[in-house]
Amino acid sequence: MAMRQLGRVGPEVSAIGLGCMPMSGSYGSAAEADGIAAIHRALDLGINLLDTADVYGTGHNEELVGRAIRDRRDEVVLATKFGFVAGANGRLAGVNGRPEYVHEACEASLKRLGVDTIDLYQQHRVDPETPIEDTIGALAELVQEGKVRFIGLSEALAPDLRRAAAVHPITSLQSEYSLLERGVEREVLPACEELGIGFLPFAPLVRGLLAGSLTATTEVEESDYRSGGRFPRVGPEHRTANAELAHVVQEVADAHGATPSQVALAWLLRRRPWIVPIPGTKRVAYVEDNAGAPGLELTEADEARLEPLAARVAGERYSAEQQTAVRVSPPPAS
Repeated sequence: MAMRQLGRVGPEVSAIGLGCMPMSGSYGSAAEADGIAAIHRALDLGINLLDTADVYGTGHNEELVGRAIRDRRDEVVLATKFGFVAGANGRLAGVNGRPEYVHEACEASLKRLGVDTIDLYQQHRVDPETPIEDTIGALAELVQEGKVRFIGLSEALAPDLRRAAAVHPITSLQSEYSLLERGVEREVLPACEELGIGFLPFAPLVRGLLAGSLTATTEVEESDYRSGGRFPRVGPEHRTANAELAHVVQEVADAHGATPSQVALAWLLRRRPWIVPIPGTKRVAYVEDNAGAPGLELTEADEARLEPLAARVAGERYSAEQQTAVRVSPPPAS
C-alpha cells in the first residue's frame, strides 16, 4: 500500500483509509463479525487509517473498532470524532465544542476504544455557540496530556481553519469531496495547502452511487441513513439522474479493467499528494476493491471525461436540516 504524509505535522498513513461508520448499521443492517473482518483485512492490506466517531451507532462503532484492533494496535492510526450530541430519543440534538465537553468526550472515547491514546481526534462539526479557539485550546490540552497525538476538524470552512491553526497545529480536515461534490476546491483546499493541513475526503463514492452498490433501482432499508431525505443526491428524486453520471465512471473503469470505485478514488488521489480518501464499508470485498485504487493510473483523456460530471449532478449534497451543521464558528470571546 502506498503511503502519504497527512498534513505538515501529521502521521504517515496509507493512501486509502477505512471509514468504519457502515459497520454499525448506518447503511442498513450490519453484522459485527463482518465489520471486524473488514478491519482485519484492511490492516492485512496495509490500510492503517481507521476512522470512527462517538456518534456512530451511539458509541457502538468505537467499541467495535476497539475490539477489532485490540491485538493490532501498533498497526493502526486511530481516528475518531466528537461534537455531535444525542437527545433523549437518540436523534442528534446539536453540537458541543465547549472545553469541558471536549475532555469529557475524549475520556468516553478512550474507554470505548480501549486505548490510552487517540492518534487523530477530530471535531465532528464546528460548534456555532463556542469560539473555535476555545475548542482547539481544550484539544491542545489533551495533546499535552498524552491522550491525543494529533488534532483534526470535520466540515469546517476556511475561516475556521485559519483561526484553529493559530491556536494549535491542525493535522487534517475531513469533508465531503468526490467526482460529484467539489465545493471544497474553491476555498477549503487552498486553505489546507496554505496551512499544511491534510485532507480526508469522506463519501468519496457518493454513498455507494459511484461504486455501483447504490443504483436507481436499489431498495433502501428504512433504517439506512441514506433514507429520509438527508442526502438528496442519492434520494429517489435524483438518484436516477445521478446514476447516469455513475455510468460514465463505469465506462472509464471498464477501459482500464478496473472498478468504478477505483476510478473515483484514483481521481481524488491525483488532486493533491496530501489527500487521503476514507471510503466507508462493512464488507471485505469492498475493502479489497478500494485498496487497488492507488495503483490505477488515469489518463488525461480519462480526466477530460470525468471533469464535467460535478457540474451535471442533480440535487444538493445535504438536506436543509443537515446543512445547518456546516457553518463558521462565532467570533472569539472578547
